[in-house]
Amino acid sequence: FDTQRDAREVKERIGVQLQASAFFDFLSLTEILDLFGRFYKRRIAPLELLAHVNLADRAKERVANLSGGQRQRFAIAIALVNDPDVVFLDEPTTGLDPQARRNLWEFIRSLHDDGRTIVLTTHYMEEAEYLCDRVAIMDGGKIIALDTPAKLISTLPVPYEIRAAMSHEYNMELTNLVDLPGISSASLHADGTYRLGCEDASIGIGALTAWAADAGIQITHLEVVAANLEDVFLSMTGNELRD
Repeated sequence: FDTQRDAREVKERIGVQLQASAFFDFLSLTEILDLFGRFYKRRIAPLELLAHVNLADRAKERVANLSGGQRQRFAIAIALVNDPDVVFLDEPTTGLDPQARRNLWEFIRSLHDDGRTIVLTTHYMEEAEYLCDRVAIMDGGKIIALDTPAKLISTLPVPYEIRAAMSHEYNMELTNLVDLPGISSASLHADGTYRLGCEDASIGIGALTAWAADAGIQITHLEVVAANLEDVFLSMTGNELRD
């Protein structure tokens, strides 16, 4: 469909969950779904929708009596009232606690598994990495990167970070660490750990442990952290605060 010429047909095929939604105060969930369903030719029965979002037991409740996670699921139920092929979700997990967020993630996955296309806007990089087949990074209103999460992460020059803590008797110079094979950058963080950027974690760890053994330095903590979408986002957009 052409979104300009066939606007009505497009609206029949899409569903939209807004970042903030307002509903009628004195109608039940079932009554609100019934009202919204009457705007479309194709629609799903209210009780079937509520069951789909695990709110069947709240059918006669008002929106004001729902928790934050339940309200978000109900907003998505509204977006599904016309059984859309494409669903737009605008920051659906903002303000939710970790448990409610994870629950909603699994629900969004189930929508995708039903054969729908999901277009998700989010500021949570771990959310995009967990849910999305493709990610578009936007800066200044323009798409500056578009690919799978794995391919975006692979574009980073330093895809791994070694985090190490040394025995308190030793105060290591950062220049010594950067000179080790496989290590491209080094920094000391407030928690006392050294953070070492490297392209190949196995080479970097081998060099670090061998150097520490030769110098008689005890490593008290050692871990490898793979880069993620947040690292990609910051590398492309910078670290300065934006309004």
